[in-house]
Amino acid sequence: MKYRITPQLISLTYEAALQSFWRHNALKKYLRGCELPEKYLNSWDKEETKRAFLDRVFEELQNNDEGKAFVLKLALSLIEQKTFPDLRNWEDSDIKIQNAQRAVQDLRTYLKEQNQKIRSEEEKLSSKKRANEERQKLQRQVTDKNKLQERLNSLFTEIGTQSGGYKFQDWFYDLLDYCEIDNKRPYVIDGRQIDGSLTHEGTTYLVELKFTASQSSATDVDSIKAKVNKMADNTMAILLSMSGFSEVAKNDASGSKTTLLLMESAHVFLFLTGGMNFKDIISRIRRHASQTGESYLSVNDFGK
Repeated sequence: MKYRITPQLISLTYEAALQSFWRHNALKKYLRGCELPEKYLNSWDKEETKRAFLDRVFEELQNNDEGKAFVLKLALSLIEQKTFPDLRNWEDSDIKIQNAQRAVQDLRTYLKEQNQKIRSEEEKLSSKKRANEERQKLQRQVTDKNKLQERLNSLFTEIGTQSGGYKFQDWFYDLLDYCEIDNKRPYVIDGRQIDGSLTHEGTTYLVELKFTASQSSATDVDSIKAKVNKMADNTMAILLSMSGFSEVAKNDASGSKTTLLLMESAHVFLFLTGGMNFKDIISRIRRHASQTGESYLSVNDFGK
């Protein structure tokens, strides 16, 4: 529960305290139980009325944070009252108790409404903050995706070269990081190249990248298929050739229970231009391969 110490809250608390007790000693005992500083209680002389005492004390309590904290504590205590024993056995007890009930209920209603208002304001602020964070995140994503596309475009001047191939490899794994796809980058140990991989929807895929000026051939397909055959049963492979594949390569990659997915530049640019999430692109080709045995699915056929 959250509350603000407002003039109305102070006024309602004052009224509830005044109406809930008739005897000086009863009110004094209650205020002491709520930890009103003794300096105030000791200053209450027998000739001073309850109203005069509360007027004086509440005036001082408003002047500092500790005093305001006490007012809130007193308010929260007063609204817990269900009975008013100090108001019994008087000629006009019924009127006294009705007045006390009304004052306490007014205070209770105000605190409830104030708490709801504060929570509503906080929820609006929180919602606005989340919306701003989402906008900033989206803007960063757009900026980062634009940078990925700019980097790729600059690489095409080096297509077919060894240096271009290594740069494209770095670029592709940066793309996977951007898309939050679990991956392991390739590395060299004892002069031996260890292939990179990615994991999507519970399946691990070996990754083979071809950044060549010519289409990938059946030989390229056979090479990656041989690697997959040496791996665990649930391992598949993605062969990404930016210049596409020959028809022989597509046919060789396909077949019953194929473990190979073929991707080309059109699939990459479908993601970069905002046409589809890269995860969804992989899933779409995988689904097509499972249903038809064909490893390759043209971007133009995604809607079929």
